[in-house]
Amino acid sequence: MSKIIAVNAGSSSLKFQLFNMPEETVITSGNIERIGFEDAIFTIKVNGEKVKTVTSIPDHSVAVKMLLEALVKHQIVASYDEIDACGHRVVQGGPYFSDSCIVDADSEAKVEELAELAPLHNPANLVGMRAFREALPHAKHVFVFDTAFHQTMDEERYLYALPYEYYTKYQVRRYGAHGTSHKYVSGRVIDLLGNPEHSKIIVCHLGNGASLSAVKDGQCIDTSMGFTPLAGVMMGTRSGDVDPSILPYVMRKENLNIDEMLNVLNKKSGMLGVSGISSDSRDIEEAYEKGDPAALRTSHLYARIVSKFIGSYFVELGGVDAIAFTAGLGENAAYIRTLVIKDVEEALGVHLDEELNAVRSGDERVISTADSKVKVMVIPTNEEVMIARDTVRILGL
Repeated sequence: MSKIIAVNAGSSSLKFQLFNMPEETVITSGNIERIGFEDAIFTIKVNGEKVKTVTSIPDHSVAVKMLLEALVKHQIVASYDEIDACGHRVVQGGPYFSDSCIVDADSEAKVEELAELAPLHNPANLVGMRAFREALPHAKHVFVFDTAFHQTMDEERYLYALPYEYYTKYQVRRYGAHGTSHKYVSGRVIDLLGNPEHSKIIVCHLGNGASLSAVKDGQCIDTSMGFTPLAGVMMGTRSGDVDPSILPYVMRKENLNIDEMLNVLNKKSGMLGVSGISSDSRDIEEAYEKGDPAALRTSHLYARIVSKFIGSYFVELGGVDAIAFTAGLGENAAYIRTLVIKDVEEALGVHLDEELNAVRSGDERVISTADSKVKVMVIPTNEEVMIARDTVRILGL
């Protein structure tokens, strides 16, 4: 038996679970949300009860320190020596990694090199890893890449219509992200469908970062994120797909350089940019319920963009058996699920049971009506158990 801590550091969050492996028994789990805000939320389970702290957490380094101190403070571990290994989510593996790997000087350097492809994530992933490595020098560490699940895409789906030499020379192509989540959720949907030989599933991973995937017979055939996690659907602060000609146009108008323009696309756009309210979907939902025009505009735009990807993946898959919503917004924002499904209801013959949709629950559940041609499910993602499984597999524990 080994104690494995799985770390999932996102652009504004840090989720973790401490497991006994290979039994996959969860010793404790928690979540640090709204990193970078004065009212960040640190939640950890202690003896089955959630202990919640609201405080300022300016960056990921502080978040990791709080987490490790809490493990000892609450006597979850007597000392850090009890932790045998740590698995770290990394968003971008680029052309280097098609599987998870042990953290060493070479893999660490490559992850750092790839930071320009995932500027909101790879740096945070490295900060988390280095903080844990410093505190747990005896433990082994593994990188688990978000891009790995999407490596089954074929050339016609991962190439861009650019000079081919940009791919051969610079590996410019679609990589995708959130692969660990897409793999877990699509696997659970297949289980809930009764493990059919053939399946067509659309996974909507909707959080502060958001992506969709088309999964056929358990393999990803397409995904919405691209060369970096900036592409695809609208997100918390990221724009998603935009006309590239907008960049030089706005740069001239606003006197911005390319780094400043990319900062706008990555950190000042999406829900935050369109609404002017917040990048947090909970704040948008609160304003939406009050009829705030900016929140209405933002929510309807968000749903329309997501529904367009669902429609295109329906065509690519040749139909769809199930649409699964996951991640923070996908699991909790019933109003967004309603708006998205309404956009595709007529074309796909899919219907929500609004009573089931309105239920707030951490359980896997079907929220479509009995006569819906497509099942709609809410599947709480569990990237952490996938990270722990890969950590055990790579290290041979």
